[in-house]
Amino acid sequence: MHITKINEHIHLIDLELDGIENFIASYVLKGKNTAIVETGPASTVENLLSSLKELNVKQDEVTYVAISHIHLDHGGAAGTLLKHLPKAKLIVHQRGAPHAAKPGKLWTQARKVLGSIAEMYGEPEPVPTERIIAATDGMNFDIGNGVKLKVVETLGHASHHLSYYETLSRGIFTGDAAGIYLNRVDLVVPTTPPPFRLDIALASLEKLINLNPRFLYYSHFGKVYNATERLQAYVNQLKLWTEIAKQGIEKGETVEAVSKRILESDVAVKKAAVYIKNHPILSKTVLNQSVEGVMKFVEKFGNVPR
Repeated sequence: MHITKINEHIHLIDLELDGIENFIASYVLKGKNTAIVETGPASTVENLLSSLKELNVKQDEVTYVAISHIHLDHGGAAGTLLKHLPKAKLIVHQRGAPHAAKPGKLWTQARKVLGSIAEMYGEPEPVPTERIIAATDGMNFDIGNGVKLKVVETLGHASHHLSYYETLSRGIFTGDAAGIYLNRVDLVVPTTPPPFRLDIALASLEKLINLNPRFLYYSHFGKVYNATERLQAYVNQLKLWTEIAKQGIEKGETVEAVSKRILESDVAVKKAAVYIKNHPILSKTVLNQSVEGVMKFVEKFGNVPR
């Protein structure tokens, strides 16, 4: 697997789902102990374990496995992974904890929504309840040697979403709270599938901006600089999408029609169009599903925050 050294205590692992590079990242934090942020999907567990071995991380050295949310591409491997990590506990949002313990409903819904992509991700295994930490905003986890993670509740993309502020590097593991970073074209595109909440997402982004981070560590995919500028740009991007969605709804347009107008109006999406079109997963999930989430928000709540 491809491993990138982020700094002296953080490494990025490209989990290479089905051989797809630069799509899903897992991060390994080394202090006195070791923590993993994002497990990726169940089908990539062996890739993650091989990378831990390559990094000389013993399985009994891992004390925490932190996931941003329970969607299969971020936390689907948790149950399988913890079988190999005897001392590790899973950090997950308190609303996601029951689904980590009993993932059957999650798997059924994922197969219904994602179809063949869910099969690529693989079926999640349950996490023993005694190994789950139901996390809340502001909790801190000490990895040792100055490496710490602070839980930041960042709802909006999902009702059980967490980001993690790493205090030593002043970097944030954003999950899906700050969109998808396409590192090969250096662009961010929204990930806002139903039931997306724009108002809550914007409040979450404001929380991240107020932390004044130096770096963002995207699950999809990689490290970026100019963190606060990136976060503010994402705020503006979400507002643009919502304004276009509101206009489309008023005109009675379809999701496809609104998607086309967003493609024409959003500079980042327009530049990334070819990359997305040729991507085996993003081509099926990014634009229409995300536009549908924004449109359903407008239909239900009507307001576009300024």
